Amino acid sequence: MSIGVHNIGQGCVTCLDHDEHYILTFPNGYGRQVNALDGIFIFNALSILTVPWIELGGECSISCQKTGYNASIVFHTKPFYGGKKHRVTAEIFSPNDKKPFCSIEGEWNGVMYAKYSTGENAVFIDTKKMPTIKKKVRKLEDQDDFESRCLWKDVTYNLK
Repeated sequence: MSIGVHNIGQGCVTCLDHDEHYILTFPNGYGRQVNALDGIFIFNALSILTVPWIELGGECSISCQKTGYNASIVFHTKPFYGGKKHRVTAEIFSPNDKKPFCSIEGEWNGVMYAKYSTGENAVFIDTKKMPTIKKKVRKLEDQDDFESRCLWKDVTYNLK
């Protein structure tokens, strides 16, 4: 049993300290619920012995018009038999280059490793060790009608 959400459109992330705007697309989201008995995966409508999880899947991109850098990211869904959850691979490109200067692989909710074109290998990021940083968001009255928090304010209010 599973449910999938196909995210369409794009987002914009602004790095205020560098005056950079990144346009990005989103992966699909999946809620999975599968039984694992002796290495055999059985879908169970009764949900008695299930192990639910959330996973991301599909291709995404990130680009910065100011710098010309861009990245191609693939979120890999867990195969029906074997395999790992939460896998991600990515390639980062310099402006006007067709070969990536950095390849990344690992788990999107864990540790990701970078392999640079120079031959250097390093930990790219360890999400478990990252500090939580409070988002800077404009007040609702300063947002345009179709900005997420303004658009969804009534839904958010009623969910709370």
